[in-house]
Amino acid sequence: MNHLYLHCRPGFEKECAAEITELASGVGIFGYSKTKDGQALVTFVTQEPDGALTLINKLPFARLIFIRQWFAGPAAVANMDPTDRLSPLLQAMASLPRPAEWWAETCDTNDGKELSGLAKKIAQPFTRALQKCSLIDKKSPWRLHVLFLAGTTALIGVAPLANSSSSPMGIVRLRQPSQAPSRATLKLEEAWHHFIPAHEWEERLAGGMRGVDLGAAPGGWTWQLVNRGMFVDAVDNGPMAESLMDTGQVTHHAMDGFVFEPKKSVHWLVCDIADKPARVANMIGRWAENMWFGEAVFNLKLPMKQRYAEVKKLEARLLAVLAELPCKSDLAFKQLYHDREEVTGHLRLFR
Repeated sequence: MNHLYLHCRPGFEKECAAEITELASGVGIFGYSKTKDGQALVTFVTQEPDGALTLINKLPFARLIFIRQWFAGPAAVANMDPTDRLSPLLQAMASLPRPAEWWAETCDTNDGKELSGLAKKIAQPFTRALQKCSLIDKKSPWRLHVLFLAGTTALIGVAPLANSSSSPMGIVRLRQPSQAPSRATLKLEEAWHHFIPAHEWEERLAGGMRGVDLGAAPGGWTWQLVNRGMFVDAVDNGPMAESLMDTGQVTHHAMDGFVFEPKKSVHWLVCDIADKPARVANMIGRWAENMWFGEAVFNLKLPMKQRYAEVKKLEARLLAVLAELPCKSDLAFKQLYHDREEVTGHLRLFR
């Protein structure tokens, strides 16, 4: 159990590796990362025999930024006979705790998509084999992951149900709303799924609330607010979708989002402005200093290099601002599935 397997966005393997190395060192676990550009997977090998299991228990998954999903296990199961993949997989489970459920996964790459058929094909026979061998325990706190790298190679391990993504490969599958004016709408919806527990949506995303959308045009994020029954100040020099303006819930301010100031505090601030991440972070800090919102979701477009370092630097800058506020706050970042060269931030002020 000294291998920690990490799903990430293709092209962000170095950021994922930098993050787990820093976090592991912080809790006294040391090791090294194995990466391959574009593979959407990082393997962190710990010096301690059960170091991966220790990490997955100590680190809060909800605070990870570039890591979509994780599981701890032994080294890869390789050279499997294509006519009998079940036997070596069942044998590899000998060192693992019994799980409550299991998932067959692939990497989020073109090669991974080609293996998805194999993952589906093995699902039923492997489930029957687990049941026959009494290897499933519905009361277990663990989930089993079987990640196929090739037809003859798989990674196998476990993740805590309460400390991992509730979606296979950490990918939240959302359907594009036909009424939304842009696909960017899914970024805000996924952010809500990630940062807000489902049982709190009715309270924290309630109808009648007021929101501000900076960099709104044509209205993908505004649509999400309107769809929840909110009233929105949409700020952008570009035009808003007529369908949104016809709702009577949107006031369009044709101006630069960086200079807009609300007349009074709002429940929600959302911002998807394509600008330097430091400039956006400074603006969010100014809004927080003035306590102009209750909660905020915002995107930071990342530079080509030192992307993890840039996020941590801006996080520290915002935390310094929040430390001076007369209220408690909660700040978190995540690279969501619908993000690209960016991360999404969530900030809540407990006023």
